[in-house]
Amino acid sequence: MQIHIIEETKDWIVVSKPAGIQVERNPFGPSVESLVYAHMEAERRTPYVGIVHRLDRVTTGVVLVAKHRSVLRKLNRQFSEKDVRKTYLAAVSQPPPSEQGTLHHWLEKDRAAKRAIVHTAPVDKARECLLNYKVLATTPDHQTLLELEPLTGRYHQIRAQLASEGCPVIGDLHYGAAQPYQEHHIMLHAWKLEFFDERTKERRLLEAPLPDWADAIK
Repeated sequence: MQIHIIEETKDWIVVSKPAGIQVERNPFGPSVESLVYAHMEAERRTPYVGIVHRLDRVTTGVVLVAKHRSVLRKLNRQFSEKDVRKTYLAAVSQPPPSEQGTLHHWLEKDRAAKRAIVHTAPVDKARECLLNYKVLATTPDHQTLLELEPLTGRYHQIRAQLASEGCPVIGDLHYGAAQPYQEHHIMLHAWKLEFFDERTKERRLLEAPLPDWADAIK
């Protein structure tokens, strides 16, 4: 398996993650980490591969990887200080209640079930989460393409919040979708990532190619 490289510099590499693989190295198969390592190993021995952020196995799209430990620390700081902007696309089975808005919930992580529990008010152990959404297109059978901007980075946030509004991501059986899409693949795509490049002192906006399902709904 190979991985699609969106852009590569001396400090970082941005790739488009396919569905069905995890971001971090694991004993069950290829990962973003192992594939990036193999790519970089062709140029130098024992390259450094620093995972900056993660996507679910079933999600596709932009992943940023640091090529030096010092770069990883600086990028991690941007994520923790919310100095990055992430834009997703999702196809849902029913449109949300309005054309655009902000979903405001509190999420509690159920480790045993590997899912997020959504609350509409603060409760113990639940963390506040905010998700901006905008409807881009709707088909005659109500399939709806959404542009999403998570303002917080909680576990399964997008999937759980959309499901709580009665519009689960298509294919996401874990959160109540009626039908599967493809094996280990739901219609959720990390489309764009904006961050600050310390070397050039400029903000960079990197974009993953649109998935086929997004083109079909548009």
